[in-house]
This record gives sequence, C-alpha cells and structure tokens, in this order.
Amino acid sequence: MEDTEIIALYWARDERAVSETAEKYGRYCHSVAYRILQNKEDSEECVNDTYTGAWNTIPPHRPELFSAFLAKITRRISLNRLRNKTAERRGSGQYTVTLEELTECIPSSLSAEDTLETHELTRIINKFLDGLPTDERRVFLCRYWYLDPIKDIAKRFSFGESKVKMMLKRTREKLLIHLEKEGITL
Repeated sequence: MEDTEIIALYWARDERAVSETAEKYGRYCHSVAYRILQNKEDSEECVNDTYTGAWNTIPPHRPELFSAFLAKITRRISLNRLRNKTAERRGSGQYTVTLEELTECIPSSLSAEDTLETHELTRIINKFLDGLPTDERRVFLCRYWYLDPIKDIAKRFSFGESKVKMMLKRTREKLLIHLEKEGITL
C-alpha cells in the first residue's frame, strides 16, 4: 500500500492504518529503535508506541515523508526510554557518549538535548550536513542520529576505527566553525 493511502486511513480514523504501517515500516522502525536501545523487547515496545504516536498525530499533521515521520517518532521514543533506563548510571551507553562528543560544538548555555530540538539549530545543522561529502555525512549521521558504535560504523564503511574517529573529530570541528559562522557560539 502506498504511503498516501496509509495516511488517508489515519485521516479516516481507520484502524487498518496501524496494521498497514506495521506491515510496511515495522522492520524499519524496529531497526531505528534497536540501534539506540540494543534490546529486542524494548525496541518492540517503542515500535508499538510509534504506531500510537502516529495515530495520535495524524490528523491534524499530514507528513510529507511518512518513513522519516515514523523514524522521528521511533527515535524520540527510543531515546526517552534509553534516558529513563540509564538515569541512575549516567556515563554509560552510546546515547551519553555521543552527546558528550557533540558538547564541543553545542553552546554550553543549553544542554545538547534542548539545543538539538530547536528549529533554528536543526536548520543550520541540516545546511551543514548538505554541504558534506557523502561518506562524511553518512558516517556523521550513523554516529549522531542512529547512535551507532564506532566499530559498527567502521565495519559498515570498510574503514578502520581510527579513520572513523578522525573523520568524526574533523566533522565536529567543521560543525563548530559552521555554527560560529551562523552566529551560534559557545
């Protein structure tokens, strides 16, 4: 079923919308959740919560790119679950590690979580990402969007771990310069 047809089911409040979404995007959403949580059961719960989130959001929202809309919901739910699970043991897990890596680029007056949610910073970062070479952009997104471990990124791109680390370091440095040019300073 086409995305427009699935979205029309949501607008009609037809419960088949959820089953069609699960059939077409269940694996994709599970992949997004699992990359963050590294736990099958938690990922499945987040995916189910994604369907509820889509049901509660459509209408009034009509997503332009349904897969990205679902990925955003899944990612937010998964990060919230991870944050809650690791609250008592800060400093562990990919979520905390990747946010710590980004703190050198994000203004210190705001937390990385708060800042990344602002519309203006999102626009600026998207502009920055659009200007990167393809491999550099993909590595950056794997690390900071999907929260993939360095070794998994290295394996996916057939790079050494040290190359991935250096690439990420240089990209963060470029991001810092870009943010400063856009008027966002530490």
